[in-house]
Amino acid sequence: MQDGKQIKLQIWDTAGQESFRSITQSYYRGAAGALLVYDISRRETFEHVSTWLADVRRHANPHTTVVLVGNKCDLDGRQRQVTRDEGEKFARDNDIPLFIETSAKSAENVEEVFAQTAEDVYEKIKSGVFSPNEVLFVWFYLY
Repeated sequence: MQDGKQIKLQIWDTAGQESFRSITQSYYRGAAGALLVYDISRRETFEHVSTWLADVRRHANPHTTVVLVGNKCDLDGRQRQVTRDEGEKFARDNDIPLFIETSAKSAENVEEVFAQTAEDVYEKIKSGVFSPNEVLFVWFYLY
């Protein structure tokens, strides 16, 4: 954190699988952050983001930090099926304040996405929106 504080993240990776959907809904209640991750080279994963976002908004605290993440930005541009502009527009249109493209393979922006999300949640803890004891993140891989 910018003020030298440390924050411990508890992260659940739901893998975006429909078979886990009923289980993942129970994680939403205590989630301070939700990372919705889609594969920029597979349009169908981007098309599922709205369903997962609706679940987060239906079951999570209304103050939950939501981040839209387009993964695999290291790929050749010809493999891209979802443009950066489309991701940014979806985030804007759905009041998602944080959008970032990452690469799990090259680690590009991976630390950044966690740092930005943690900073946002930490500000909410400092303002009393969340208790430090109830903070966890739900990470949704949608592919």
